[in-house]
Amino acid sequence: MVMTTPADTAGATDLRVLTSNSSFPVLDALAPAFERATGRRYSVQVATARGMLARIKDGETADVAVLAASDIDELVALGVIAPGSRRLFARSRVGVAVRAGANKPDISSVEAFRRTLLSAKSIAHTVNGASGRYVPVLLERLGIAEQMKPRTVTREGGYIGGVVAAGEAEIAIQQIVELLAVPGIDVVGLLPDEIQKVFETAAGIFRTSAQPAAADALLRFLLAPASSGVFRERGLESAM
Repeated sequence: MVMTTPADTAGATDLRVLTSNSSFPVLDALAPAFERATGRRYSVQVATARGMLARIKDGETADVAVLAASDIDELVALGVIAPGSRRLFARSRVGVAVRAGANKPDISSVEAFRRTLLSAKSIAHTVNGASGRYVPVLLERLGIAEQMKPRTVTREGGYIGGVVAAGEAEIAIQQIVELLAVPGIDVVGLLPDEIQKVFETAAGIFRTSAQPAAADALLRFLLAPASSGVFRERGLESAM
């Protein structure tokens, strides 16, 4: 899947960013402000976390990458991302959503969340997304993995909230930033702290970038304190 900012009709000097689903909303939202502030534009291509990492390792390149911190570290080690350009981008947490207008279940404690899952007709999560890979681990921790297997709907990647909005599952579990991006669902809240998973994303500049100074200016703009409100609105915690 490829999504682009409104800048995707721009010329060859536009910056190009490769990212995963969890970072796309904030990158998309900040594109107009970056253009107003600098006169420059950037386009964003997005895929699942695993899919985008594979594309980059297969040779796809751009100016900037925003991915899981561990993925950026791997790309630095491989010589794909310039080591001095690596910086923490954001933190995100996992939450729960239901179809818009549906009763919001109790997820206020670990036991309440466990009861909610066991009473649900179905739950949904991705397979290749960072939070999607955490859900099976979570179900094992709760001791209900076997009970939930026949009631679990999965997709390879993307925004799993769409499955709930379409009525194909009752509960979506994914990073809050990805749930907030989906119309037709209501976010119930975050997982309890005891079973919460915090994901860190990082950003870096490709060694092959033809405009590393402009790419660095983009990262400084994205991570400036003035951008932190946009991060919060999209369900992310800015690294700044």
